[in-house]
Amino acid sequence: MGVKGLSSLLKDYSQIYQDIRFRDSKLLVDGTNLAYNLYDMANLDQNHGGEYLAYQVQIQALFKALIDCEIKAYVVIDGGSGTSDIKLDTRMDRQRARLENIPAALKGKKMGIFPPSIMSVFEQTLNDMKVPLVKCFGEADGQLAALAKEWSFPVLSGDTDFFIYALPKGVLPLHNFQWDSVKRTEASSYIPCKLYTTSSFCTFFNINDQLLPVFASLAWNDYVNLRDESTRWAGGSAPGRPTMPQRASRLEGLLSWLGARNDRTTEDTLTAAMADMSQQARREVQKSMLEYRLPSSSLRGFFSEGTVPPLPAELSWVPEWVRASLTRGGLGADILMHRRKILRIQVESSNLKSSNLTSRPIRQVLYGVLLAQGGGEVEEVDRVGLEPNRVKVQPLVQGAAQRLRLDSLPQADRTVRLRVCLETLGVEEETLEGVPAHLRLPVAVTCYWLRRASPEPRLLKALLMVVVQGELMRQIGTAGWQGYTNHHSQPLDGIVAHRFNQWQACLKDASQLNLLLCKPLPEPHYAW
Repeated sequence: MGVKGLSSLLKDYSQIYQDIRFRDSKLLVDGTNLAYNLYDMANLDQNHGGEYLAYQVQIQALFKALIDCEIKAYVVIDGGSGTSDIKLDTRMDRQRARLENIPAALKGKKMGIFPPSIMSVFEQTLNDMKVPLVKCFGEADGQLAALAKEWSFPVLSGDTDFFIYALPKGVLPLHNFQWDSVKRTEASSYIPCKLYTTSSFCTFFNINDQLLPVFASLAWNDYVNLRDESTRWAGGSAPGRPTMPQRASRLEGLLSWLGARNDRTTEDTLTAAMADMSQQARREVQKSMLEYRLPSSSLRGFFSEGTVPPLPAELSWVPEWVRASLTRGGLGADILMHRRKILRIQVESSNLKSSNLTSRPIRQVLYGVLLAQGGGEVEEVDRVGLEPNRVKVQPLVQGAAQRLRLDSLPQADRTVRLRVCLETLGVEEETLEGVPAHLRLPVAVTCYWLRRASPEPRLLKALLMVVVQGELMRQIGTAGWQGYTNHHSQPLDGIVAHRFNQWQACLKDASQLNLLLCKPLPEPHYAW
């Protein structure tokens, strides 16, 4: 994520950062980046289905540390690709990389294939803690940076794209944010951390801050892939730049080249940089430059007044209540905007069909309810073997769902909405009698899974033990619990993993459908 290689470069130039004691402030948080990095830094299991209870403990501890230091956090998370869809190639590359890493993960290695419910646990935990949270329509970077500029607050993130934006209060790099080492004095508590500012970076490398978007766009950020166009500044310092080390990386060579330019305008520098590039590469660089132009923030009204940010004109047909649901988390916008859903890859035997196929009928009903007014097939991006696979899926509107209209769905009788959910899962309401409210959806999903999973699931007792453990930990408290670590490096049984993965996929998709139906069943706990 961000400008590739920039984090490694800055490790060699730590003097660019400023050591600070962070307290008594407001803080804008890159929620998506934090969610995955926090799970990774906690050294929790990635390959055996996830350690969500231990992860929840980490989330709670971090935000409690912020509260103890009188830091007010505002969390912003990604909601999709946005109208430009500029990162689609990058997202597909990451999907391919995850698939290529499955064999190593099956042998017990951590390969960055994260469990599917990380964001659900993250969002639910923050909502329970009353932490302000908003989901953007598309990528959050631009909106988050715009709000940071308007409010003059720092941003907490591990994404180096924020190192390019000229933010008045800078960026607090996540890996240097010592929230678990809070320092306490008689008067106050603070978090030791480092502060990055573009002014410090530009002063150190002697470049104009207006050239930072040019630098980022030429350095293979998330928007541009210029591997075949990169030899021009591959190492070495420009004449007159003795401060640059002899062993210069590609980024150092690029910075040296930019610093030696005396162009009148940024456009002149960009033109010179693209002189020998192909037309395709030029288009990619120019599109990337546009992404670093800060919009006016649409999030300020949400955090201060609860005003739901507007959707693009292409989605003017979307009802107000759906906009609100998109903003508050849960639903994603790519189904509406691009008729596309990129499905989560899990660690499982590649010889078996994707575990996501088991829950496809659930998603088809969700597509039918959500797109009844817009129509059209939805492209699902999944896998066949170890290769990405795109397939068109037909939305379904049948049974009780035919009685629903998206614009008036919240006013529809709960019994109708419940019937849609239970019909989809093939469960009668009587089956759930006596089941605690928050467990009714997981129980219904388990009934669906027992009928639909392939190979036949013979792991019901093990699954029930997981549920019972989660309930027990919630009753006695999870503070200080760090999860299980002794199995992280053990190889997986690909078939057993595949069976459990199907259950997780079913729960995730059924929860999405339940949310779209305005929760006729109570939302389940995602931390098991």
